[in-house]
Amino acid sequence: MKPYIYVTRKLPEEVLSPLQEKYEVEMWDDENVSVPREILLTKAKKAAGILSMLSDPIDRELFEQSPNLKVVANLAVGFDNIDLEAANEKGTAVCNTPDVLTDTTADLTFGLMMAAARRLIEADKFVREGKWKSWSPLLMAGTDIHHKTVGIIGMGSIGEAFARRAKGFDMNILYHNRSRKPEAEESLGARYASLEELLAQSDYVVCLAPLTAETKGLLQKEQFGMMKSSAIFINAARGPIVNESALYQALVDGEIAAAGLDVFEKEPIDETHPLLSLDNVVALPHIGSSSVETRIEMMELCVSNIKAVLEGDTPKTQVNK
Repeated sequence: MKPYIYVTRKLPEEVLSPLQEKYEVEMWDDENVSVPREILLTKAKKAAGILSMLSDPIDRELFEQSPNLKVVANLAVGFDNIDLEAANEKGTAVCNTPDVLTDTTADLTFGLMMAAARRLIEADKFVREGKWKSWSPLLMAGTDIHHKTVGIIGMGSIGEAFARRAKGFDMNILYHNRSRKPEAEESLGARYASLEELLAQSDYVVCLAPLTAETKGLLQKEQFGMMKSSAIFINAARGPIVNESALYQALVDGEIAAAGLDVFEKEPIDETHPLLSLDNVVALPHIGSSSVETRIEMMELCVSNIKAVLEGDTPKTQVNK
């Protein structure tokens, strides 16, 4: 009997063909809805490999019920949905998709910042609703990006890629990270700052930090209170880093000017989410790495990692070596 591989979201058949040649591959057949928990657990019990999404909880319960599981390949650079301790105890390789999505995510993050700063979504809606009656000097006036100060929370590969884009706009770059990045300081002119200094001095605060025990709930009412009233907050990292109630109140009270969000505390959100009631919020459905080229490359990397583990080779991007 061929080893069994379960894919938790519908992917293009041609991407999976290298696995289908040697393994039994089954795929959840919905592109837009996560596989139900009970089905995931049932499929995992017989799986040698799982190709998972960030929205799938690959937890201790799943590992304990999956005696044959050799590899979990997560279609994301993050892997906070996977219990690494349980995976290590089980001897299961966990792989992710770093690097291939760095530039694409940085592009999106910079675009999100521009949309919030220049009120692009609000202006588009204004035109579509027939409200544009004449030209006016301050009609839908936003705020400049060039020559402003941006503070980057999380100076990993995506943070550095974002900083390169900011440098092209002649922005003054501050960053806060768990470790200094001398290369970024030298090549980009970035300056390390404490979180408090970064929040106080930045015109744009951009969160690109990973979700860890240290960063969960990092940005609360106190932190938003440190920011300029003209500041714009961007989150393209993970939703739970931010207290959304505190962010909402900061926007309503005018403590900060606007926000651009690609991620939320609990995803997906619906139209009743409080932040969606505010015109100074740009909201996206977690599409940081979502270009066709990059997503295909991420899928192919997951397939390559699964194939490598099951064939006794070293996967390209294993996170629990």
